[in-house]
Amino acid sequence: MKRTHLFLFSCPLCLILLFFSLSIAKDSSTKAPEEKRELIGAATCKDCHEKQYASYAKSVHSKKSVKGPALLDACETCHGSGTLHVEKGGGRGVNIFAFNKNVDPKARSAKCLVCHEETRQLTNWKMSKHNDEDVACDSCHSPHNQREKFLKEDQAALCFECHKDIRSESGRQSHHPIKEGLIKCSSCHDPHGTFGDKQIKADTVNELCYKCHAEKRGPFMFEHPPVEENCLNCHTPHGSNHSKLLISRAPQLCQSCHDATRHPGTPYTSATTFSGSAPSNKMYARSCMNCHSNVHGSNASSAFGQAFTR
Repeated sequence: MKRTHLFLFSCPLCLILLFFSLSIAKDSSTKAPEEKRELIGAATCKDCHEKQYASYAKSVHSKKSVKGPALLDACETCHGSGTLHVEKGGGRGVNIFAFNKNVDPKARSAKCLVCHEETRQLTNWKMSKHNDEDVACDSCHSPHNQREKFLKEDQAALCFECHKDIRSESGRQSHHPIKEGLIKCSSCHDPHGTFGDKQIKADTVNELCYKCHAEKRGPFMFEHPPVEENCLNCHTPHGSNHSKLLISRAPQLCQSCHDATRHPGTPYTSATTFSGSAPSNKMYARSCMNCHSNVHGSNASSAFGQAFTR
């Protein structure tokens, strides 16, 4: 009896599966095959795009030693088949993939990622801020360019096109030597994405700063708490009108924390400063670091170390 029930249940199920498989086979047999377009070759592209071809011929992408367009289909590796483009008389974006602002940024980047997605530099690209903001590869790079890393122009000038606030800061009297050419934006930031905040090349701001300023790392017997916490508590990284990239000048910066301890944050009168037989050195607006020079940390004895004095 049980076998009869099993047969009655399984038989309709088999018929349904058979009908479904036959329907799929019929659809696939009647579906028109995709048209395989022939390639026209780089020589044909050169006839109309002589300037672009000349720049491509000088770039790394054209070298046979590179596993890129030169080993595949040259121009058509990135732009797609040019058959219909030629048949319709050419024109910007006519039946050809064009790298311009009218094309979706993700689609433009996808062309580059076909070859470059597995490279070490692009490990974090998909979670990067630039990718989230729809910055395409060709927003910064030009595959025809002979510059380092195919950049469209000098790296700082390229970054400053979008980061205008940083350009303003970098021109202030105290700044990291970007415009002098001693460091680059990419010395601290990775435009393709990192795990750090602001795409910095370290897990924390302090770890990044210590790569150049190792003497500030310590360890110290007496640590200055705001220094240990974050360098940006006192410094601004791109530029300042105060010395040493400080966010404000001393003593205002120091007294933002020390306004009620040791030296009060109030002005002193002439009666309590340099007059009399015992003049005071506590005149407001003097530099705290004249005496507290070991502001990042001290290994001096406790009497001087706790106050970060010389």
